[in-house]
Amino acid sequence: MYVPFEKMPWESRVWVYQANRKISLQEQEIIQNKLEKFLDQWTAHNQGLKAAGKLFHQQFLVLAVDEYFSSVSGCSIDSSVHFVQELETELGINFFDKSKVAFLHQDQVFLESLPNLKQRIEKGEIKENTITFNNLITNKKELEESWTVPVKDSWLNKYF
Repeated sequence: MYVPFEKMPWESRVWVYQANRKISLQEQEIIQNKLEKFLDQWTAHNQGLKAAGKLFHQQFLVLAVDEYFSSVSGCSIDSSVHFVQELETELGINFFDKSKVAFLHQDQVFLESLPNLKQRIEKGEIKENTITFNNLITNKKELEESWTVPVKDSWLNKYF
């Protein structure tokens, strides 16, 4: 059952999908409509899941499930991955490209490829206090409190 993201409990499990480009307003509307339909019928072991989804920064699709209501299963996770893959095909957006790291500068997200990171850091274009995203977070509380962190507090600190 679809629930607004803001109403999900802190402990809700989350999955972050980073797009390889900005998502246009038209694409955001398409995604939101399809997302609500998908989440409304998303199940695990024939039980409806209390789930939410939201786009952040025109770049990230975040899904959340309240596992106190009903636990997700491998099959239900697979169905959410297939849903995101269908969005990819329809909209020409790659949500599974792990070769780029996202940063936030003046409220704008920019992506940098892994091979270019060290060079951008050496040039001072990415600094210790530049904000990056930790897409490996696992629950809504982490999303709110530690999804965005300074580079010095992330795995990228090894470059400084």
